[in-house]
Amino acid sequence: MDELFNIFRFGSNDVKPAKGKVLIAEPFLEGRYFKRSVVLLTEFSEDGAVGFVLNKPTHLNINELLTDLDVFESEVFVGGPVQNNQIYYLHTVPELIPNSFQIFDNLYWGGDFAILKELVYNKKIERDQIRFFAGYSGWSAGQLEDEIKENSWLVSSLGMKEIMAVNNDDIWQKALTQLGGNYKVWANFPKDQSMN
Repeated sequence: MDELFNIFRFGSNDVKPAKGKVLIAEPFLEGRYFKRSVVLLTEFSEDGAVGFVLNKPTHLNINELLTDLDVFESEVFVGGPVQNNQIYYLHTVPELIPNSFQIFDNLYWGGDFAILKELVYNKKIERDQIRFFAGYSGWSAGQLEDEIKENSWLVSSLGMKEIMAVNNDDIWQKALTQLGGNYKVWANFPKDQSMN
């Protein structure tokens, strides 16, 4: 019986949060923004953390939200509950968008929006080079570490391909399956727990 009970206890792993890591929500974490979410950390320090939810689509295109980008079709994702009336972006073209912030390798966020508009109108940026988010996820000093201790999140890594993919409805399941062990059990846990 103890063995079975242990399978259903979701414990955090020993990976520490850092810029470029992802947070994987535990299966019982509720809420509109974080239920079954995978969050890319774009900043992490003793002052707090910032990230973007990778797998919550708004079902709107950027050209529906920003008239400045009306010629560009790219789905916008819900980045989190903070400033969700603002648009943020991840991209892989720092040589084209100055003043961007490096996350890891060739993955950046933000940068000069006026230059981005020019790139869009001149067709010098492709859909697979940029992802848009409405809002972001933010944690104050020590808040994320406390949530990890409470087993709300696992910390892991994902490759550039997974992070930049817009068709990633199953990224939560894939991230858990990659971790192996008991975490694979959670990957198949039903969304509606009453169906179990």
